[in-house]
Amino acid sequence: MAGKSTVPQCCPTVAGFFEKRTSSIQYVVADPQTKRCAIIDPVLDFDPNSGATATHSADALLDHIARQGYQLEWILDTHPHADHFSAAGYLKDKTGVRTAIGEKVVEVQRLWKRLYNLHEDFRTDGSQWDKLFAHDEQFEIGNLNARVMLTPGHTLASIAYVVGDAAFIHDTIFMPDGGTARADFPGGSARVLWKSIQRIMALPDETRLFTGHDYCPAGREKPLWQSTVAQQRAENIHLTKAKTEADFVALREQRDRELPMPKLILHSLQVNMRGGRLPEAESDGRRYLKIPLDALGNVPWEE
Repeated sequence: MAGKSTVPQCCPTVAGFFEKRTSSIQYVVADPQTKRCAIIDPVLDFDPNSGATATHSADALLDHIARQGYQLEWILDTHPHADHFSAAGYLKDKTGVRTAIGEKVVEVQRLWKRLYNLHEDFRTDGSQWDKLFAHDEQFEIGNLNARVMLTPGHTLASIAYVVGDAAFIHDTIFMPDGGTARADFPGGSARVLWKSIQRIMALPDETRLFTGHDYCPAGREKPLWQSTVAQQRAENIHLTKAKTEADFVALREQRDRELPMPKLILHSLQVNMRGGRLPEAESDGRRYLKIPLDALGNVPWEE
């Protein structure tokens, strides 16, 4: 499913692509004047039951870019995802375009290298990407100015991209009826997430916010992914209920204790900390994922 918003020439044109298997939204953000664009948070298809991988979702982004006559300039991730594989590596190989993520990904690499007990030659310097962005760093997509905003809490390395009047905020705030993102992964913090959300809420009221997931809460039939700062401030079910940092931390931590770990967290992190690349093939020519047992704490087992 794809959606596109047409905006004035001074603002980016944004197309969102909903990936049903993981409820993720991938984005193509373009400068309507120069037709240069960036991909944000592309998905590499993965079936955990069979171990099969595919590139249908990522190829749909490239097909859209070709139809629109765009020129791809950047392949961007907001953080190392815990619920899907990044297609950044595949798209880099396919197009030769630069990949980028936030500079604190090196902290995620160090943390998860220990959890996976990876070989000492695994690099934890972020060199798997072409560019590591610092907080408040600026870059261009065509003639559009883009700014990086550090938004940790969900992960150590989470960032948002503010492009004109649009902000790509991924796992910080969901649609207003979905509340906010969890903060209980290794390196996560509800208190830090609150501060990141306040940074987003300080953007102008009319800023378009594009989230990274939509789980259609309360049986909502259609996935959604675009809101505004003003709408989130007035309607978000967590932010309207928790007015203070202490209230939010209590709400978020209680909610997180009730949530199961994402099904793909142990699969996906070892791919995403490699810049969206699968592990190297072994002597038989096959690639293998490594699943550490008892690594993520207690599980609420059913009686």
